[in-house]
Amino acid sequence: MKATKTPIHAVWSWVRRQPPKVKAFLAVVSGMAALVLLRFIVHDHDNLFVAAEAVHSIGISVLIYKLMKEKTCAGLSLKSQELTAIFLAVRLYCSLVMEYDIHTILDLATLAATLWVIFMIRFNLRTSYMEDKDNFALYYVLVPCAVLAVLIHPSTSHNIFNRISWAFCVYLEAVSVLPQLRVMQNTKIVEPFTAHYVFALGVARFLSCAHWVLQVVDTRGRLLVALGYGLWPSMVLISEIVQTFILADFCYYYVKSVFGGQLVLRLPSGVV
Repeated sequence: MKATKTPIHAVWSWVRRQPPKVKAFLAVVSGMAALVLLRFIVHDHDNLFVAAEAVHSIGISVLIYKLMKEKTCAGLSLKSQELTAIFLAVRLYCSLVMEYDIHTILDLATLAATLWVIFMIRFNLRTSYMEDKDNFALYYVLVPCAVLAVLIHPSTSHNIFNRISWAFCVYLEAVSVLPQLRVMQNTKIVEPFTAHYVFALGVARFLSCAHWVLQVVDTRGRLLVALGYGLWPSMVLISEIVQTFILADFCYYYVKSVFGGQLVLRLPSGVV
């Protein structure tokens, strides 16, 4: 007797049969619908930013659990963790000197956890580190982010070094996951804990992007003026959107794998 499909599985099966252009259109519509839903159910949209940082912390916790339980760092990108530590350290500095709040505490906790992951990969679990797969050159992102930060940064009353540092961490955060995606592209197979971590990053990026978009909508654009003049306000939004779309493709295959009951995620050629 043929098993009856649930409505969710029926819808998912229909989506999988659609051509790429239709899937892209459905993804955009779903994103917009999620933004509308968040606008009505989350009254204080600053909570979305806090939630994004909390989800990022959860993702790091998943990595720590993987390292402690499986005693291996296979599939993890040390370079992504180093980029994450850099932008968190810079953002923590900016938060301390410019706007000390709850984000400062969350960044401090996430930075501490990230440094612990780096220590484990570099020393305790070095033999399982896939250095040949983690071949993304860091200067490909560090140099452009630094140059862009010098050219385009906030026009607030803060010290010029602090403003450039703020811009640098915004740009670097947007692309910090690229080395991890390169590792997954090279291996084609992503084990569960790494997949959970990257998916958590995708959710965190979406919540952060939603925070900025909804803040702009609610203030009728006044938030962009408050951020300063010139290209900086637009670059903040672009950075948030870019880091969301960078992970969108992976998140699609992650959800597809979960619905298919697969513990190990296998990525087709050309993904990420």
